[in-house]
Amino acid sequence: MPIANLKDVKLYYEIHGEGYPIILLHGYGATSKIWIAQYKVLSKFFKIIIYDQRCSGISEHSDKDFTLDTLVDDLRDLIRFLNIDKAHLIGQSMGGFVSQNFILKYPQIINKLVLIGTNYKGSGLSIFKNTLKELSELAKTNKQQAFWKYAKFMHHREVIKQLKAEPKKKVYDLFSAEDLIEEFKDNQMTSDDFDRLEKAGSMHNILDRLHEINNPTLIIAGFNDKLSPRLVLDEMNEILSNSKMEIIENAGHHVFLDQAPYVNELIINFLKK
Repeated sequence: MPIANLKDVKLYYEIHGEGYPIILLHGYGATSKIWIAQYKVLSKFFKIIIYDQRCSGISEHSDKDFTLDTLVDDLRDLIRFLNIDKAHLIGQSMGGFVSQNFILKYPQIINKLVLIGTNYKGSGLSIFKNTLKELSELAKTNKQQAFWKYAKFMHHREVIKQLKAEPKKKVYDLFSAEDLIEEFKDNQMTSDDFDRLEKAGSMHNILDRLHEINNPTLIIAGFNDKLSPRLVLDEMNEILSNSKMEIIENAGHHVFLDQAPYVNELIINFLKK
């Protein structure tokens, strides 16, 4: 099991493929395994690095509060640990919060940026925190029931129907309902973890600094995303100096799963250009 022993935290990570490095950051309440539909495809063209942020998945679970800047510096320390000089960065939801703040603090380390279903501020996490806590507790006794409740927030209804109809079948030959249920069940987040990550994520508010991000940026929005409304992403696209935006229909907050082949094609074309 690959573990990066960093300055003040141990982070679980995986590397897939070879080539120019891309680092993928998962969202609040998820783990690196949520990128199941990306690393298998993107690793044919790039070196893919996925990792569990602190207080998530297999990584170390802090016993005290931390800031958003802590998560930013965790990423910096992981990049140094892996001897990476420069990389592309992909952040989804809260992973997008970390990505935006990282590129503001360490712009020289990042080439291109992909933001998926995210925001320029993190105040909305507090609304979702208690729901995730309840579902995490339910998963201890009934992981299937907990996941399907969770799926209503994350996925488009047509994708949910497809997953429910054949839980073992691979959607797009990439992932199944059983894969996603296991990722959800294995997160190992505690109530304190949810609190600490929400507190850190809620520090994110860079509306006044968005214009400072000059890196080529691709913004991906799910048309039916309830947690990151496309109007917010459209506002981000207008402010960013070097960005383009793709709104994808029949997709929720986990647009990168709901419409995985199209999202992967967008990312590959954007990063290889």
